[in-house]
Amino acid sequence: MENASKALIMAAEVLVGVLILSLMVYLFVSFGSSSAQVNEQMDEKKLAEFNSQYDKYKDKEDVTIYDIVSLANLATENNKYYGLDESTESNYYISILLDNTHLELKASQEDTQNVQKNKIIKEKIEKGENVLQTYKCNVIYSTITGRVRTVKFTK
Repeated sequence: MENASKALIMAAEVLVGVLILSLMVYLFVSFGSSSAQVNEQMDEKKLAEFNSQYDKYKDKEDVTIYDIVSLANLATENNKYYGLDESTESNYYISILLDNTHLELKASQEDTQNVQKNKIIKEKIEKGENVLQTYKCNVIYSTITGRVRTVKFTK
């Protein structure tokens, strides 16, 4: 009788141990999936913040050359950050197209962005184009990253 009661107590201890281990595994998996969801939400928020810089011009038909130059500066900074250029095949490279011409502002030490902006405007005036002309904006996203890939401006 004494051995039977000891056996029942040992069986109960094993069951309680298995129950505690099962509870620990459940909590570990539960907290792990919660952490993954939080990280995913943070990534989505960062992506939305990044794309919002370009999305404010999406489908607008009254974008001026000044807005286009500002977006080109923004894209150039992004490309510099990732160390990319036009010849690089990357999902992080952003290209700005003005009437199907690639527009990237490359700042050297003497050539500031304001000088480049003035050059673009001067070129438009020399070509007889109206600087105050407005353009239509079309934004194209990368199918892999969901980031803005190309911004096209057409008359």
